[in-house]
Amino acid sequence: MTVETIGTTALITLDRPKANAVDVPTSLALYAAFSEFEADPQLRVAVLTGGGTRFFSAGWDLKAAAEGEAVDADHGPGGFAGLTEYFTRTKPIIAAVNGLAFGGGFELALAADLIVASSEAEFALTEVQLGMIADSGGVLRLPKLLPMAVALEMLMTGRRMGAAEAERWGLTNRTVEPSEVVSSALELAEDVGNGAPLALQAIREVVSATQTLDVEEGFALMRSGRLDRYQKMLSSADSREGSQAFAEKREPVWQGR
Repeated sequence: MTVETIGTTALITLDRPKANAVDVPTSLALYAAFSEFEADPQLRVAVLTGGGTRFFSAGWDLKAAAEGEAVDADHGPGGFAGLTEYFTRTKPIIAAVNGLAFGGGFELALAADLIVASSEAEFALTEVQLGMIADSGGVLRLPKLLPMAVALEMLMTGRRMGAAEAERWGLTNRTVEPSEVVSSALELAEDVGNGAPLALQAIREVVSATQTLDVEEGFALMRSGRLDRYQKMLSSADSREGSQAFAEKREPVWQGR
C-alpha cells in the first residue's frame, strides 16, 4: 500500500498483487492511512484505488482464510479494509475503481462517498457463493443505493454488474477510460476540495443523520443543535469568509475553522 499527497488530496493505493485482496494486516494498514488522512488539516479529500489494471480489490484474502484467518476475524477499528466500519470519519473519500471490485472489494468501494469507475470495472457481491453473506456493509449499503429487487438479485446470486449498468443505476458518479480512472478521480477530488472543509463535513453529517427521516423530521434534527459538525460550520470563520469573498469578487481562502 502506498500513500501520496497531491495538493490537498491523499492518493491511497491498495497494491497487493495479484488481486489486491484484503487480510487483517491490510485492513489495519488501510485504517492507519485513512486515520492519518483524517487527522491531517492540510488534506481535504482522499482517493482510494487499486494497484495494477485488473483488480480494484477481490475482497477477502481467501489464501489467508485457508491459512487460518477466521471469517469473523477482528479487522480493527475501521472494520474490513479499514473503512467499512469507520463511522467517525468526517472527510470525503472517492473510490477510483480501476478494475474488478468483488465481495469485500465492492463493499470497500460502497463505503466511500463517491465512485469513479473504469469502463472495464465490474461489481459483484460473491459471498453467497462461498456460503456467507456480504456482511462488511454490502447487505446494508447496497439496498439503500439500488432498487431493492436489483440489490437482492446481486446479493442472492453474486452476479456481476458492469460499469455502464452501475452508472445507469446511479451507483457510480462517472465512468471513464481505464487509463483515466485515477486522474478523473483526482479531478473530482479537486472539485470537492474547493468547497469549505467544515461545510463538506457538515454535508456528510447531515446526510448520514437524516437518511431515514422525512424532510420535516430532517429539518427538526438540523435545527435541534445536536449535529456537532453542522453547528461548527454555522459559527465558523469560513462561513463568514465565503460571503466576504463573494462580495469582494475573489476566491475564498478556507481555514477549516
